[in-house]
Amino acid sequence: MSLPQPSAVLQLLKPVTWFPPMWAFACGVVSSGQPLADHVWLIFSGIVLAGPMVCASSQAVNDWFDRHVDAINEPHRPIPSGRIPGRWGLYIAILWTGLSLLWAWQLGAWGFKATLLALALAWAYSAPPFRFKQDGWLGNAACGLSYEGLAWITGAAVMLGGALPNAHILTFALLYSLAAHGIMTLNDFKSIEGDKQMGVWSLPVQLGVKRAAGTACWVMLLPQFVVVALLLRWSDWSYALAVLLLIYAQVPLMNRFMKDPVKQALGLSAWGVPLLVAGMMVGAFALRHAVGVVA
Repeated sequence: MSLPQPSAVLQLLKPVTWFPPMWAFACGVVSSGQPLADHVWLIFSGIVLAGPMVCASSQAVNDWFDRHVDAINEPHRPIPSGRIPGRWGLYIAILWTGLSLLWAWQLGAWGFKATLLALALAWAYSAPPFRFKQDGWLGNAACGLSYEGLAWITGAAVMLGGALPNAHILTFALLYSLAAHGIMTLNDFKSIEGDKQMGVWSLPVQLGVKRAAGTACWVMLLPQFVVVALLLRWSDWSYALAVLLLIYAQVPLMNRFMKDPVKQALGLSAWGVPLLVAGMMVGAFALRHAVGVVA
């Protein structure tokens, strides 16, 4: 069997997708309230774990088990194009998963447990018999929890010496996991035809394009409004105002998206989602300020 090309392996691991969990991990680090300068190596190790390890593993798993759908939607991908031959896609997914667990072992009990759950969700999302991605509600929930919530919790846990983060941190992590459900739906608009042919019940397939678009927008917006309300109660009002202004900036982009969801999904992902994740970091600093610790 010929070996896969290094460039094809890198494309399989999709570096462009690593940012969201790395950012969520950084939010967890900030929200923990612990001094940042004293934990530089720990923070670096965790960011590597969240992106190039765990997220890359999930991308390899997804590409292997989606190779038949990708042959319709994205035939240029490394596996359907043949640049990663034979069963090498599966071998890389297994290897990267094992390396991720080994890397996570050094980050404390709760950090390791969160990583283990994130990897389990990644496999269950794509692989039989679970294959959560067959249903847009369940699959996007698994992705949102893995990419945002568990990455945030891991970041806070490793900074707290492996302890379970407090209820405020867990609440924000779960709220942004829910918002990420809407973000995941945006990715489904590019593969509607292939999903229909392969029996994948993404939200655009289940609900139709317009209803799925509206659902995605509201699922992104509502958790952010809850964050604003909680910030008004827990922290300085200026943080709540900052998140509210970021929400306000997302609304015109969502209106444009609603007019033509298939064509505008990429635009909302490119310009609206960064505004949402900027609010995540604002919330993280608000929690840090609330516990009275300055880096």
